[in-house]
Amino acid sequence: MSRRQRTERRLRPLFTPVHGGVDTVEFNRIRRRLGLALLALLIVVTFGVIGFLIIGRGQHGLVDAVYMTVITLTTVGFGEIIDLSASPAGRIFTILLIIGGMGIAAYAVTLLAAFLIEGQLRHIFARRRMERTIARLDGHYVVCGDAPTTLHVVEELINTGRGMVFVSPDEPTLRNARERYGDLPVLAGDPSDDDVLMAAGVERAAGVVFCMENDKDNLVGVFTARRLAPKARIVASSDTVEARAKMVAAGADAVVRPERIGGLRMASELVRPTVVSFLDQMLRAQGGSLRVEEVVVAPDADTHGKTIGAVEVDEVEGAVLLALRRQPGGEFEFKPSPETRLEPGMALVVMADTAGRRRLEERLAAL
Repeated sequence: MSRRQRTERRLRPLFTPVHGGVDTVEFNRIRRRLGLALLALLIVVTFGVIGFLIIGRGQHGLVDAVYMTVITLTTVGFGEIIDLSASPAGRIFTILLIIGGMGIAAYAVTLLAAFLIEGQLRHIFARRRMERTIARLDGHYVVCGDAPTTLHVVEELINTGRGMVFVSPDEPTLRNARERYGDLPVLAGDPSDDDVLMAAGVERAAGVVFCMENDKDNLVGVFTARRLAPKARIVASSDTVEARAKMVAAGADAVVRPERIGGLRMASELVRPTVVSFLDQMLRAQGGSLRVEEVVVAPDADTHGKTIGAVEVDEVEGAVLLALRRQPGGEFEFKPSPETRLEPGMALVVMADTAGRRRLEERLAAL
């Protein structure tokens, strides 16, 4: 069995659009019409069965009446069980049943076929469309999880204009995400499975997040993702201090404890309410994308003789330079002067909206 076949068996893709696309409206319209047609067909069949029971005058049972109704509506031409040769009223009834019922039966069968074909085609086309969307992603983020925290991660990536794929074993969680955030790429499957992560493009991802309810699931997921994407940044959530050490050993770059973050937030509300209000407004403003971001100078960039002032970092519209760090784990230099030399791998900390961050990234990429 090929990798593609194994992946399709493991994945339960949730590709039904939930925000009222044209195909969804048409599909729902066919479904409503099919329900009405089947109801009309049931009424016609019941009418025919009752009529043939009356015509049979007690000499034929329910099965014979159903048989006569079915062969009449389908016009298959089988022999009559209930003799109508001596019953003019029976023949008139049969004529009326054919005229009124055959059209309803044909209409219901046609709609049923359309419903089945439309459903299958929608599934196939949506899956192929999703596969193409994910295949085009590069430097994106793979968010894996079924915990409530996961949706906040998804929301932040969407608000800051970053490409992402949401992977979860819990289909209601995926439906909830699509209802809240639109037609984003999602995959229903086990995030610790190699094929599922490969289907999400993990080997091309800039980062992976694991927010599973169970620490063991996060641990296995981190190990799997690190093996498949050795250069990606991996962040996981954990409920215990003991699990943090194991996840770091498995390959996580950072481990976050949501309970601790919640406690720090409560303390901040006590001692620095103005700062918290500012951050809340920055993060939650309707349609806003202002964030404290980091932009890294490429390791192979030609920075010889180039300074912050010469590159005009401070002049980039929508971005304000706050600090820099020359190497991972090093000390931060706040409010660097324009004469500060740029270095490969240097991380610039800026306050910027999405457009401003992209402008700065483009300027540094041109080095």
